Amino acid sequence: MAVPLGDPVHADVWFDGACLGNPGPMGAGAVVVVAGRRQVVSRRVGRGTNNEAEYHGVIAGLRHALAAGATHVTVRGDSQLVLRHLDGSYAVRAANLRPLYEEARGLLDRFEDVQLQWVRREANADADRAARAAVQSEDSTG
Repeated sequence: MAVPLGDPVHADVWFDGACLGNPGPMGAGAVVVVAGRRQVVSRRVGRGTNNEAEYHGVIAGLRHALAAGATHVTVRGDSQLVLRHLDGSYAVRAANLRPLYEEARGLLDRFEDVQLQWVRREANADADRAARAAVQSEDSTG
């Protein structure tokens, strides 16, 4: 089904990150729903901290939403730190998070409308499963 030009295309992005040890191997997970199509994104993203893994999760989800043609996005996750960085409530002080923040913020700026929403961990179970599966995989490097 073609979407007429100019009509908003909404994406729901649920994100999470996982880390074996802190720091340790990281996994990024996201569940992205665009135009009724649900896609699970799961990738191993090297070594780092849990907060870095969370950022990789939101970045993966946002990239996927943009590639699917979304113009409006609602981002949900259980990482208050990442969400408060992205909404400007918290300053990004950690040097290791600054480039990830800038990348995520740059992706958000490409959407016409952005909503950021914190959810409880149990409401984010699918993204959590995707991130945990990625951190335990050996075959994906993100």
